[in-house]
Amino acid sequence: MDANESGVNPLVSLTVAECWRLISGQELGRLVSHVGDVLDIFPVNYVTDGETIVFRTAEGSKLFELMVNDEVLFEVDDHTDTDAWSVVVRGSAQRLETSEDVAAADELPLRPWLPTLKYNYVRIRPSGVSGRSFHRAPEPDRYGIADY
Repeated sequence: MDANESGVNPLVSLTVAECWRLISGQELGRLVSHVGDVLDIFPVNYVTDGETIVFRTAEGSKLFELMVNDEVLFEVDDHTDTDAWSVVVRGSAQRLETSEDVAAADELPLRPWLPTLKYNYVRIRPSGVSGRSFHRAPEPDRYGIADY
């Protein structure tokens, strides 16, 4: 995308390293799962563990869907008055099963936001990570004279 009138490019693709740096500084993301033709989106609090994402969940539709189809999207974003960014992680989600994996996850700084018991840890292993940052500014004049 071309730079705007101020000379600032309003849309910039992020490197994978920049994506991980940004999502490592956040706690809330959106998990997208699908079973057949049904798509669902769930807000989850999470932590990064290296270049994976870990969250906790109770028994229910989210965990069931991940057991049926482990392909997921995970999206995290943030913004200020002048800038914004969005990162999408594509990957597979697996419930942690071994006592060693669960014990290691128990050491992560991950606590439920809701006062409910969540015994299941899930790890998302990425197959792809992409992101964009945006410079926020007023919309250009849509009805002015167009450059030809």
